[in-house]
Amino acid sequence: MLDNRVFVAADVADVSAARDLVAKVAPSVAGLKLGLEFFCAHGPAGIAAVMAGAGLPLFLDLKLHDIPNTVAGAVASLAPLAPAILTVHAAGGGAMLAAARAAAPSHTKVVAVTVLTSLDDGDLLSAGVGDGSAAQAVRLARLARDSGLDGIVCSPHEVAAIKAIWPEGLFVVPGVRPEGSAVGDQKRVMTPRAARDAGAGVLVIGRPITAAPDPAAAAAAIAASLA
Repeated sequence: MLDNRVFVAADVADVSAARDLVAKVAPSVAGLKLGLEFFCAHGPAGIAAVMAGAGLPLFLDLKLHDIPNTVAGAVASLAPLAPAILTVHAAGGGAMLAAARAAAPSHTKVVAVTVLTSLDDGDLLSAGVGDGSAAQAVRLARLARDSGLDGIVCSPHEVAAIKAIWPEGLFVVPGVRPEGSAVGDQKRVMTPRAARDAGAGVLVIGRPITAAPDPAAAAAAIAASLA
């Protein structure tokens, strides 16, 4: 599933646009990420329509965060979509994380979001976290590991430190930008090759592919950079 590691973030405007994107990039990516925006607009039926015939695994990035019973119920309700990867927020606590893992099918990797790549140390300080993004990511990664999850979502800058304490974890890494790409709202970024070399297991790449004039060529170029 993860041979070339790139999951394209296909949170585009509608189902037909997402299906068209998948058809273009499928030869050069390892999987497809669909997130909260797409899910709220189109629901499970929209997810199923995009994945039908795609021939790619689904990364369902909903970042679930609620009381344990509610998250467990939500995870169970998503099982018919057969996600290969599903996200929850590590900040929901150990009981919530354990409940999510228990409710998920065995074939679904449940991974915990540590610190969003749109946040920097100043943002965390304003939220009461005084020791920065790296320390917070490690702290939440330990919680996810100890709660039985399969891995985490973190920026590429935290992968190496967390891999040292969790070598078998799955590291899903957004904030990946090819050299020269606009960073947009991402604050802690790295190139695909550098993120891969740091230990990323899944590279999540959106706008550098989806907003490119030729998404197929952009995906192929990123795949070539990892060869």
